[in-house]
Formats: sequence, C-alpha cells, structure tokens
Amino acid sequence: MVNLVRRGTTWYLKRRVPVQFAKIEPRKIIWISLKTDSQSLARIRANTIWAEQVALWEAKLLGRDGSEVEKYRAAQQIASAHGFTFQHLSELQTAPLEDILERVEELAATSGTPDKELATALLGNVTAPTLKLSGLVDHVQDLNAHDNRFKSPEQMRLWLNPRKRAVGNLIKALGKDCDVIAVGTPEARRHRKWWQAKIEREGQSVKTANKDFHYLSGMLARFYDDLDHEDPPRPYAGVAIRDRHASSSRKAEVPVEWITEKWFAPGAFNGLNAEARDILLMSIETGCRQSEIYNLPASALKLDHPIPHIEVVNEASDDPDNRREVKNQSSQRQIPLVGVALEAAKRHAEGFPRYRNKSSYSATVNKFLRESKLLPEGVTIGGLRHSWESRMKKAGYDTDDRGELMGHSLKGRRGREVYGDSMPLAERQEIALSVMLDVPEHLMGTAENG
Repeated sequence: MVNLVRRGTTWYLKRRVPVQFAKIEPRKIIWISLKTDSQSLARIRANTIWAEQVALWEAKLLGRDGSEVEKYRAAQQIASAHGFTFQHLSELQTAPLEDILERVEELAATSGTPDKELATALLGNVTAPTLKLSGLVDHVQDLNAHDNRFKSPEQMRLWLNPRKRAVGNLIKALGKDCDVIAVGTPEARRHRKWWQAKIEREGQSVKTANKDFHYLSGMLARFYDDLDHEDPPRPYAGVAIRDRHASSSRKAEVPVEWITEKWFAPGAFNGLNAEARDILLMSIETGCRQSEIYNLPASALKLDHPIPHIEVVNEASDDPDNRREVKNQSSQRQIPLVGVALEAAKRHAEGFPRYRNKSSYSATVNKFLRESKLLPEGVTIGGLRHSWESRMKKAGYDTDDRGELMGHSLKGRRGREVYGDSMPLAERQEIALSVMLDVPEHLMGTAENG
C-alpha cells in the first residue's frame, strides 16, 4: 500500500521494510523523498521508486548470499543505483583520485550504519567471475542456446569451429590460457601482431585474421552482456588488419550462354550423381544458396500446390537432424519452381538426403565441373545465385523485386523501415517465368542420366 506523507512542502513515500530484507536493511520503516510538492506527481512516482528500492534490496541480498556471478552482477546494479559505473578494484587502483573520493563520499553520505554491499559495489571489492579462455566457446554456446535452437548438427559445427579456432589462436598469441576478464586491448593487439607475423610468414589470409577478431569481439560482448556489465570492455574495438593493396572481391557469375550450351548439352552431367545434378539445376532457376536447396526437408517442397514452390524457413524439431536454420529473417521466403528447377524437384520430392546437413555438395560439384571442363576460369557454382539476379536485372525488374526473390534485406537496401505485405507467390512465379531458360527435353521427366 502506497503511503504518502508530506514534510514541509515535499512529499515522501513511507513504507514498512518487507521482512525478507531485514538482514540487509536495519530500518523497520523507510522514508523516501519523492522530490516534489505535487501530490498527484508524487502518486505517479511512488510505485516506480518503490520498485527501484525493492530491486536494490534484492541486489544486496544477492551481493551477500549469491553465487560469484550473481555477486558480480549485484555490485554493478548497486553501483548504478547510486549513480556510478561499476569498476573493479583493479581498475580503481589506476583511476583518478577524485573519482575514488567521490565514491568514498557517497558511501559516507548514504551509510548511517555500515553497508557492506554498498561498499563492495562502490569500491569494486568483489571477486570477478573466473572463466578461462579455453572455456569461452562452451560458455557462449550455452548462453546462445535459444538463438541456435534451429541449427542442425552440421550448422552447429560450422558455428563452433571458427570460434574455437579464434580462441585457440589467441591462446597461442598470448602463450597461455588466461582468464577471459584479463583480455584487454594489449592482449587483442598481441593477437593482431601474431596474425601479422603469420600472414607474412605463411601467406595466410587477412580475411581469416579479421574473422578471428570478429568472433572474439562477439564472444566477449556476449560474456559481459551475461554479467549485465554497464560499460563492458571492448578490447577488439578498432583491431583489424587492413591491406590497402587488396582488391574487393565479387563472386563471378556463370554466363547464361555457358549454362545453355554446355550444362544443357546431352550427357554433360554423366558421371555426376542424380542428387548433385538436380541441386545444381534447381540453383539455376531459383537463385537459392546451395545450402538452402540441399537442406530442404520433404515438407518444404510444395509440388502439389497450384503454384509449385519451395519454402525456405527455419525448421524446429526434436530431432536435431531435422532442424534447419535459415541465414537470416529476410532469407525466409517462398520460391516458385519453374523450368529445370521444377523438373529437378519433381525427381526429388523427399529432398536430398545424400547432402542434407552435410558440407560435401559444393566440393563434389565444383570438382566434377572443373575436371569435366564445365566451369569457366575463376567461376564457382556459387555464381549461379548472381546469374539469376542478373537475368532479372536485365529483364527490367527493380532492386526491391529482385531482393524479395533473392532473400535480401529490403530494409538494409533502402536504409529505412519497409511497410506492406511481401510479394505474393503468384507475382514471384510471374517474374521467375519471365526469365526462365528453355528446358531441354533430356532434362525433363525422370532424367536418370545426365
């Protein structure tokens, strides 16, 4: 019950301290100034201020009886409630004297009786959570369990491996497995120097090095976010390796003439297994990423629909092998099946179990095409996605229409919010049909042989 009392011209909140906070709050009754002479404004403020007070008591309880991590979080919350950013004792030892004096003065001003939790929070005298670098990936994996809930085992492997590599390289650079909280800007720069030497010595990729820094930056941010750190360290801010002589890369397209003259030639795919061949053919007329096709479950192939199509969406399942995570929200879409893509899908109504949740498709097909001299120099099958968009561009379709079919972020392209419904499936089919390549007779029907 809110009890407002006026003292002079100022309204106060007067309440009995709940019994559960007795061991950290010696007062039986508390008075809190609402800093107003208006009764109506006082009533508005009272509930919010009481909720803040209860949250502070709860933090103090955790600061006294909680786990190591809970005590650390509590110290941050208590410091913030008193208008200070939490700084660990090790940081305060090098802080300006006036900053330390401000904290001491706050402690003296607010503590009628000794307040251990407040002193701990303002002076940073709390044990920092201990986690070694070698445990960082597992810790972040646990924290990201909900975000990764759609990932298949293969997608989880691809998520974990670069992060494990980044942490392993940092440990090599530092020469030891140190505490995560000991990683500051000097350590991040040592990591960069280690990579610079490795690049010079072994010709390693600058892009790979920068990915290391990116993954570590993300994992450290997640680590400190879990601690509710108000002003988390950002040791990898600005840490990157730049090559001013590097040229920007752009995946080369597979020319349409190459597709129709060489890939559509009778017998061109002899020696390539049927699943790999038809994943390739579906790529030609859908603009899909390869994994979007070979990871399709049977339920995503809508061949009996009036407009045959596939659905690229996140799949949740109790069976990890049937889970599927799409790259991002914009990539979730319906894609009409036309031409060789429709014929190929009909031959595989259950999807592509040989390649589902595996990473062997790209290497298999690129190797076959190169050995058969069916790929232009400097081109990979990933270029099919760009070929399909180029066909739409040449047909006069605008950026937004192409982006919707490709699964690009329209918000990112426009630089503003996007309103209205997405493009209907019938319109998507109309666009796909307008740029469709003629289907050779030998690629229709069963097409058991390439």
